[in-house]
Amino acid sequence: MKKILISAILVTMTLVVYAQQIPQVSHFMYDNLRTNPGSAGSMDMVCVNGIMRQQMVGFPGNPENFFFNVETPFNLFGTKHGVGISVYRDAIGFNSDINLQLAYAFRVNLGDGTLGIGVNGALLDKTLKDEWNPPTANEDNNIPKGDADMTFTFGAGLFYRGENIYFGASVLNINSPEVVTPPSDNSTNESKYNLNRHYYVTAGYNMQLTNPAWELRPAVLLKSDEKVTDMDFNLSVAYNKKFWGGVSYRTGGAVIGMLGLQLFEGFKVGYSYDFATSSLMNHEQGSHEILLSYCFKIGVEKAPQKYKSIRFL
Repeated sequence: MKKILISAILVTMTLVVYAQQIPQVSHFMYDNLRTNPGSAGSMDMVCVNGIMRQQMVGFPGNPENFFFNVETPFNLFGTKHGVGISVYRDAIGFNSDINLQLAYAFRVNLGDGTLGIGVNGALLDKTLKDEWNPPTANEDNNIPKGDADMTFTFGAGLFYRGENIYFGASVLNINSPEVVTPPSDNSTNESKYNLNRHYYVTAGYNMQLTNPAWELRPAVLLKSDEKVTDMDFNLSVAYNKKFWGGVSYRTGGAVIGMLGLQLFEGFKVGYSYDFATSSLMNHEQGSHEILLSYCFKIGVEKAPQKYKSIRFL
């Protein structure tokens, strides 16, 4: 009975991968580059963000994700630009994906902030791991395995960031390419499906409270693949811009608690825990997520000028 339950849930998890093909994170406010190329360079600093996530802990074949983003602004011919690289690995059950994205944004001044108009191109490598269908006498030849064809996809987005506010909208997988996984050695069956277009709308605001040491930081993320639409609502409180804590609600079935601190200038560490509220809550132990973020400015410092005093001439 336990094996049947595990198999059924793994199938369900795999179907979720095909429907909601781009993985989600709880620290979405630090992951704009991956979902919106218009955000490249919007911090006006070089930013390196890493997110490690384990979902449905305690369940065989549970999703494991790793995300890595690097972005920087630059000026060229008197105009503002931004570029970024985003890499993520998404493993769930017998499915393993590696995605590499390159993003570019043309940035224009708008009000007190900048608007980024961005595009990205991505290469997706999908693999079906052999350990879920090992080569034995009882091997199921109807299950494709091995590497899928390398898939190219692209996206576009708009992203505005002001002093205390940001908002953006984007669409990924615009070309909705077909992914083909070859059949196993003794079968003619192959796996074919199209990557769904994914739509994102996000916004956040830093609200200074009466006591200047405290900040309220509401944020929201809407995501849809034309079949399923989810929203994340986050409310965090920050103290002296060095410590923060908050709670999120995900309409897809989770309540999330998070804590974070700035260890030194520009370097942040965060942790979140997802409490599942869906029907699978009795079969898993929640989801853990760790954030590492470092932002810094680059530039050539001017040498201090020395002047001789006429008193000592």
